[in-house]
Amino acid sequence: MNCFEIEGGHRLKGEITPQGAKNEALQVICAVLLTSEKVTINNIPDIVDVNNLIDLLGEMGVVINRINRNTCEFTAADVNLEFLQSNEFKKRASSLRGSIMIMGPLLARFGKAYFPKPGGDKIGRRRLDTHFIGFEKLGARFNFDAEDIFYTVEASEMKGCYMLLDEASVTGTANILMAAALTPGTTTIYNAACEPYLQQLSKMLIAMGARINGVGSNLLSVEGVKELNTCSHTILPDMIEVGSFIGMAAMTSSEITIKNVGIEHLGIIPMMFQRMGINLQVIGDDIFIPEQETYEIDTFIDGSIMTIADAPWPGLTPDLLSVFLVVATQAKGSVLIHQKMFESRLFFVDKLIDMGARIILCDPHRATVIGLNKENALRGANLTSPDIRAGVALLIAALSAQGKSTIQNIEQIDRGYQNIDIRLQKLGARIKRI
Repeated sequence: MNCFEIEGGHRLKGEITPQGAKNEALQVICAVLLTSEKVTINNIPDIVDVNNLIDLLGEMGVVINRINRNTCEFTAADVNLEFLQSNEFKKRASSLRGSIMIMGPLLARFGKAYFPKPGGDKIGRRRLDTHFIGFEKLGARFNFDAEDIFYTVEASEMKGCYMLLDEASVTGTANILMAAALTPGTTTIYNAACEPYLQQLSKMLIAMGARINGVGSNLLSVEGVKELNTCSHTILPDMIEVGSFIGMAAMTSSEITIKNVGIEHLGIIPMMFQRMGINLQVIGDDIFIPEQETYEIDTFIDGSIMTIADAPWPGLTPDLLSVFLVVATQAKGSVLIHQKMFESRLFFVDKLIDMGARIILCDPHRATVIGLNKENALRGANLTSPDIRAGVALLIAALSAQGKSTIQNIEQIDRGYQNIDIRLQKLGARIKRI
């Protein structure tokens, strides 16, 4: 297995461009199953999870023309439904959680869908109830084979309806939205997720001929159509990469320009980094972070310690809390990091403590960070990436630390970040893959 070897404590300088958004890519690539016509998707991130999904569609019979590493044409004219019950499908699909979103398109277009229990990051429980309750409300029948851990959803006839989702699940909303696009009648989805990923999926479906109102809100209205058609869609820049690069610049006291960030789609992410004391400037569609020797965390108005917590959009995405936690270790001041959605995402803090960080892990969801104010640098260490986001947070810590660090299990990082070592080398980072 490969690992990263990093010599920390060096300042970086230059420009870096974020890849296409992974979370959007997983949704819109699944949406190509809704039509037999050609769909072109641009700015696809060339990363393991997305490439595995593309390969899975190919095994299902989708014709794929990869124009280049970031642009693909998909034609799902002859989908092999028998493959969905094969052991090969179970093996491939169970290793990629995002592929759960093939179920909505398959159910809407063919009246049946199958899926094994999905895997993915070990970050805690991520239940699928929202997906299946939504399908059932549309008229589908759901069955779970506990012995084979295999889901079956079938429907001889579906009809639009009103539904109030039990949680604002991003993938659940996407799955239901895609199913509703081809379901006769009007489907109203209340408490829908409204992240930019969902807005982009809605934009793509509308370009294909879907009728969707309320895009960007938590109340979606979908008037089902008989068929969807060809379209060309471009994926947004990845907001998680943008936030990761802001944190990296602050931790290493580096001058970095992040190009083409899609500023209007970043929500409160820039503001939250500014509340961490990080100086950043928006210049057109770029973000410039100047060299900054120190940064000080805000307090609340009454002087109490600030809390940074994840929340459904337009709140702060949970995928960046690991980065905020690492950035806080070298800030002036203290902060409480509250990871509400997943109970295992903070368990990497013991590695940061070994590096010299001052962190109190209160419980599986909360950690208090007492910043070192860059008076004591973190120490290099032997690390292991537990999941994609914590892996990048540890990478940022290693880049700022004095001495040499190694990061094992970097296959996790590769699942979400395209050629991250090569891109950081261009900024002057001393990182190599061994």
